[in-house]
Amino acid sequence: MTRSTSAPARLHPLCTWLLQSQSASSDSPQTSEHQPHKTSPWWQVMCLTGVDYFSSLGYAPGIAVLAAGALSPIATLVLVLLTLFGALPVYRRVAAESPHGEGSIAMLERLLPRWGGKLFVLTLLGFAVTDFIITITLSAADAAAHLVQNPAFHTALAGGNVWLTLLLVALLGAVFLKGFKEAVGIAVVLVAVYLGLNATLMVRGILEVLHHPDVWGHWRAALFTGHSSVWSLLGVALLVFPKLALGMSGFETGVAVMPLIRGKATDIEALPAGRIAGAQTLLLTAAVIMSSFLLVSSLVCTLLIPASAFLDGGEANGRALAYLAHRELGNTFGTLYDFSTIAILWFAGASAMAGLLNLVPRFLPRYGMAPEWTRATRPLVLVFSVIAFVVTLVFNANVDAQGGAYATGVLVLMTSAAVAVTVLMIKRRKRALMIAFGSVAAVFLYTTILNMFERPEGLLISALFIVLIVAISVTSRATRSFELRVSSVELSAQATSILREFPIRPLRFIAHHPGPQSQEEYAEKEREARELAHLPSEAFLFLEVEIDDASDFSDVVEVDGHQVGPYRILRARGSSVPNTIAALLLHLRKAGAVPQVYFQWSEQGPLAAALAFLIFGEGDVPPLTHEILRRIEPDEYLRPVIHVS
Repeated sequence: MTRSTSAPARLHPLCTWLLQSQSASSDSPQTSEHQPHKTSPWWQVMCLTGVDYFSSLGYAPGIAVLAAGALSPIATLVLVLLTLFGALPVYRRVAAESPHGEGSIAMLERLLPRWGGKLFVLTLLGFAVTDFIITITLSAADAAAHLVQNPAFHTALAGGNVWLTLLLVALLGAVFLKGFKEAVGIAVVLVAVYLGLNATLMVRGILEVLHHPDVWGHWRAALFTGHSSVWSLLGVALLVFPKLALGMSGFETGVAVMPLIRGKATDIEALPAGRIAGAQTLLLTAAVIMSSFLLVSSLVCTLLIPASAFLDGGEANGRALAYLAHRELGNTFGTLYDFSTIAILWFAGASAMAGLLNLVPRFLPRYGMAPEWTRATRPLVLVFSVIAFVVTLVFNANVDAQGGAYATGVLVLMTSAAVAVTVLMIKRRKRALMIAFGSVAAVFLYTTILNMFERPEGLLISALFIVLIVAISVTSRATRSFELRVSSVELSAQATSILREFPIRPLRFIAHHPGPQSQEEYAEKEREARELAHLPSEAFLFLEVEIDDASDFSDVVEVDGHQVGPYRILRARGSSVPNTIAALLLHLRKAGAVPQVYFQWSEQGPLAAALAFLIFGEGDVPPLTHEILRRIEPDEYLRPVIHVS
C-alpha cells in the first residue's frame, strides 16, 4: 500500500514572491526556492551595521555637550575606553560563541533550559525589538528633522516631520523587500561618503583649533570652574558618561548579521572560523573608527561652538557637526554634509532591520511561537515596517521622546552580552577573564540602571514590547500545538531489530507509562488491555514515551528497543507525548500496513488536560493524538488507528 499524494496548492503570485526569500537565519533545509542570502566581505557588512553606529555622529557630540558641558571630551574619553576595553572584547567573544548570528541571547538561552530559558529569551527579544524598532523610527525621525531644519527646505517642509519620517521608513522597507545585497551596496556608498566628509570636517576643526590657541585657555578655565582637581573632573565624568551611551550602538547588530559575512572556503557550519575572524575584524575596525571620530568631534564641538548654540532652539541643537560644516567650510559643503547626514540617518535603520530579520527567525519559529512564514524575509519586512509606522505616529516623530527607549534597549543587550561572557568564563574556570568581564558587566549594569532611573519611559516601552511578544508567542504556540512538530524519527538498532522480527501486521501497540517495570507489571497491563479493549489474541508491542523538554516545539524523536521477559517495548523520546506517538505511527506506516495503538481514557478534566498538553506535553493523550493524525492525514483509511477504552 502506498500513500496517496495530491498536487501542492498553487499560491497567489504575490504570496509566492513574499515567501521565496528565506531568512538568512533559517534553520530549515534550503530548497531552490529558499536560498540563504548572498554573503559579502566583512568590510561591506561593517558598512551595513555602521550606518547605525557611524550615523550617531549626527547627534552624539551635541548630546555629550548638553550632558557634560565642558567635561564633554573627558566623558567621551571614558565612553571610548569602555568601548575599546569593555564592549569590544565582550562582543568579539560573543562572535566566537555564536557565529550564526544568535548573539548573547542564545548564549544565555543555553544556560537556562526549558520554559525558564525560553521566557528569558522572549524578554531579551523584547528589549532587542525595542532597540531595533526604535533605531528605525528614531533615525528616520532625526533624518526628517535634519531635512526640515536645512535652510533650503525649512519653509517648504516646516511641520512635515511625521509624513517625512513615514516616507523614509517606507523607503527603507522597500530596499529590504528587494534584498540584502542591495542594502549592503547602498550602505557601502553612504558610509564611505559620510566618513569622508566627517574626516574633512575633523581636519578643518583641528586646524581651526590650532590656529586659535586661546580656545584651549577658555576650555581649561571652564573645566575647573566648580572643580578643584583632576580627580573631581574624572568623578563627574564617570557619573555623566552613561548619558552618552547612545554612541555605543551597533555592537549587537554587528553580531546579529554575522551570517551575511563571507567566510573561508574551508569553513564548516558548526565552526565557521573564517566568518568568526571576519566578524571580529568588523567589530574592531568599526570600534576604532567610531572612537576616533567621537573623541575628535567632541573636542572640536566643545572648543569651537558656543554653549548657547546647543540649547533647545539653538543652531547646533541636534546637529552640531552640520552647524560646524556650514560655518567652517561654507554652505555648499554644509549642504552636502546635510544631505549625507540625512541619507545615513535614514539608512541607519537598515542595520536594525537586518538585525531583526536575522535574530527573530532564529528563536520564535523554533519555539513554535510564530508561524513558519516568519522564516521568510519579505513578510517580516512588512510586519516590522508596519510596527515602525505605528511607533512613529505614537511618538509624533519626536526624536527626544524615543531616546530613552533606544538607550534602554541598547544597554540591556550590552549588559546581557557582558553577563553571558562572564558566566562562560566562570564555566571554563578562567579566573582572570571572569574578573575582567565581570567588571565590564558591572559597569554596563550601573549604566543601564542609571539610564532607567533617568529615563523610565524607556523601560515602559520595552515592557510593552515584551508583553506583546509574549502574548503573540503564547497564542501562536497554542494554535500550532496540533502540528506534527517532529523533524525526524530515528530508530536505534534494537528498535529496528524488534520491528523487523515482529511477525504480526498491522503493528499493534499498547500505550504504557514509562518507567522501570517488572515482567509482572507488563503482564498485568496486558491482561487489563485485553479485557478492556477486547484486544485480539495476536502479539503486540508496548509503546512508551518519555518527555525530553516539553518547551521545545520541534524535536527529533529517538526510539529505542527493550525486552522484558517475553514483552517487547519501543521507548520513544520527544517533546510531547501525542506528537511523538503520532510521528512514530506515521513513520511505521511506511512499511505498508497502518499501525494501531490502544489507550485508556484519562480521568483528567478537559481544561487541565489542555494546559498539561501545552505546558508539559502530556494531557489527554488519545484524542490529542487522533487530532494530530487527522490534520496530517485526511484519508481515514491511511490514518493510524487510535483505540480508546
